[in-house]
Amino acid sequence: MKGNAYKESGVDIVAAGSLVDRIKSHVSKTDRSGVMTNIGAFGAFFDLHKVKKYDHPILISSTDGVGTKLKIALHQKSHGTIGIDCVAMCVNDIVVHGAEPLYFLDYFATGKLDVDIAEHVIAGVAEGCLQAGCALVGGETAEMPGVYRGGDYDLAGFTVGCVEKDNIINGSTIEDGDVILGLASNGVHSNGFSLVRKIIEERPDLSYDRDSYFTEGHPLGEFLLKPTRIYVKPVLDMLAACDNGAVHGMAHITGGGIPENLERIIPDDLHAVIDASSWELPPVFAWIKDMGQIGNDDMLHTFNCGIGMIAVCKADQAASVKLELEKNGETVFELGFIVKGTASSSAQNEKVAIENTDKAWG
Repeated sequence: MKGNAYKESGVDIVAAGSLVDRIKSHVSKTDRSGVMTNIGAFGAFFDLHKVKKYDHPILISSTDGVGTKLKIALHQKSHGTIGIDCVAMCVNDIVVHGAEPLYFLDYFATGKLDVDIAEHVIAGVAEGCLQAGCALVGGETAEMPGVYRGGDYDLAGFTVGCVEKDNIINGSTIEDGDVILGLASNGVHSNGFSLVRKIIEERPDLSYDRDSYFTEGHPLGEFLLKPTRIYVKPVLDMLAACDNGAVHGMAHITGGGIPENLERIIPDDLHAVIDASSWELPPVFAWIKDMGQIGNDDMLHTFNCGIGMIAVCKADQAASVKLELEKNGETVFELGFIVKGTASSSAQNEKVAIENTDKAWG
């Protein structure tokens, strides 16, 4: 039989071919203007001239993965949303620069290809692309016995977006007096799961299969798999509705939390002052903090703590920005402001001071 020797070594090219056929219907739902090729070509073609809204288009790209949240998906045998996480981690990173995601590619690697699982994962990728308004134009499925064990798999992705050159948002215009707005997260998103898993695995009273006071009757594992919120459409709609220049900088709150991600966009002569009492620590993070006996500083540097994205706005435009985001279903908090100089030595770092954590979070 053709390919039999390769199959005996652990790689089933027939199964890989059947996967391509099964995912075509999911991929086709993500089609958008500019896409020139169907999946199966050696490369994906995209005609930027079909996206007519740009005078001086600048391409921006990002790549990311899902991390050890995958281990919970494997434990729960639930793979339908992990692809949304993969897309979210990439597209949220480029929308903070004002970019519209155009297309996405995924990389799925496993020790032994299970076509049903792979289809569920890639269907989730397609759903994430639909939410972000970008096309799933291709990807790679790699069966690598000896690198991955059994049915274990990894998932990563890559996106390309576009922004008008004059509308690039990069933090360079942030100034003294700017207002810091925080967009609520909808859970742990895709960072900090190595610590979450350690807490659960080291405590005999905890289990992915039990519910908790914050899981609304669902098993803990199911709750933790809630996919990362995709902020693309609300943010792009807000930018289109508000005055050009109303938003001076944005940050996607991922690994490193608020301090390290917000620091990346603040100019050298300024710092952020944030009041932790301006939003309530969501119950899942209060639970993680309690179960793991984790200090506030560690929480802030590991998890999003309820804030999935930050927008730094001109003071006289902050109300308009907040209103437009809320029109699109976002929960928005006024977290603090930008001031001159560096933060105090007792702050999380010299660019970001988060005050009142002990008072607000215990």
